[in-house]
Amino acid sequence: MTGGSEEDPFTKPIGRWSVFFYGVGHMLNDITASCWFTYLLLFLTQIGLSPRDAAIVMLSGQVADAFATIFTGELIDRFGHFKIWHAAGSLLVAISFSSVFGGCLPCSILHNDSLTLETFSYSMFAAIFNIGWAATQVSHMAMVNCISLNSTSRVALTSSRNAFTMVANLGLYAIALVVFGVIKAGSKEDTETQYRWIAYSSITIGCCFVVIFLMGTKEPRLRIDLKETSRARIPWVYWFRKILYYQVAMVYLLTRLVLNVSQAYLAFFVIDDLQMDQSAKALVPAIIYICSFVVSVLLQEIPWNGKRLKAYYTAGGIIWIFCGAAILLLPRDISSFMYAISVFIGIANALMMVTAISMQSVLVGAEVGGCAFVCGSLSFLDKMSCGLALYVLQSHQTTSPRGQLNNNQQSVYLSVTRYGLGLVPALCSFVGVAVTFFMELEAAGSLSKPLLREPLLE
Repeated sequence: MTGGSEEDPFTKPIGRWSVFFYGVGHMLNDITASCWFTYLLLFLTQIGLSPRDAAIVMLSGQVADAFATIFTGELIDRFGHFKIWHAAGSLLVAISFSSVFGGCLPCSILHNDSLTLETFSYSMFAAIFNIGWAATQVSHMAMVNCISLNSTSRVALTSSRNAFTMVANLGLYAIALVVFGVIKAGSKEDTETQYRWIAYSSITIGCCFVVIFLMGTKEPRLRIDLKETSRARIPWVYWFRKILYYQVAMVYLLTRLVLNVSQAYLAFFVIDDLQMDQSAKALVPAIIYICSFVVSVLLQEIPWNGKRLKAYYTAGGIIWIFCGAAILLLPRDISSFMYAISVFIGIANALMMVTAISMQSVLVGAEVGGCAFVCGSLSFLDKMSCGLALYVLQSHQTTSPRGQLNNNQQSVYLSVTRYGLGLVPALCSFVGVAVTFFMELEAAGSLSKPLLREPLLE
């Protein structure tokens, strides 16, 4: 009894309220990120920037985010204080995000409306926003491994976070649906007003949940209360010697590519390629996130082990492969079928994202002294790859398909948008499934009870 009592606080399942309070902590990041990936390229091209300039703005934010995750992860591993980093990052996000979707502030000050100055202004605020975003993300993700050693509870925390990600996304699309309906974009100023209101509303809602998280979640004590060898800061080279580190990094990178690239081109696809109603650019993403939310909630009630993580990730990847093929072949005359495809995309997104993040926890195990570096380094790869992928795709984006095809042509138009939404996610899913097949998750980590089978929550 004495031997097990020391481990009991960290290995037993955690309570539902703890899972809830943790889950809402990423809402500000999620709702702003959803707006970033769904509407940034669309917004910038609507106000007059070229597709390449819009891609430069996106890339500048992604690069800033990538490097910020590395430095933030290292500093958190050195000094701890997850909640302080989370609060500071959230504050920076709240202050800077409105300028990403607002008007060009330097243009107003200098009375200069040149596209070069606009591109510079939006790129600068995009970088500032993503630095704050990175601090919040890394601190929140790394906190999972320091709240509990129970890997089933770690999946519960991840599932809760993913479920509230879906809530945040649904909130964004509800806001967007109202704003687009009330404010009509007849000019550049009207377009800027639309997205400014979306940004302000998103910040207000997200900040409310940040306060709930900070009040309801205690600073994790696991780093302090475990044995010294477990909480000492682990050097980077330790992780680079692990084959599983590279496998998990590849799976996480590919999963983020699937979600982010598809999200960035979804609005373009339904409006330009399929020529659906304007409401579709909010309704189709909403269906995806409703389905993802339901699946994320259901995943919290499953007892987890390494085989199940691999099996559920593989299932999500296979579903996405079929969805990608359907998108590539979907003609305009049956564009309503996109609503059915979106249901399966939502299911696949949840299965892949929850299990991919949970694989990080298996990799970390009880070595919590390096958990922030693991999260930061994997996020670095994620941000750089997404930024470069979107830059390359957007650089090849030309004019809208509306102006290139006549009304009588109903055949499939293989645009860059269609490739970005269909082909890229399908290929990434295929490679991710292949990498997952060769993982050895059962032997990973150094938990006292590696992958528990008890009920998820108390």
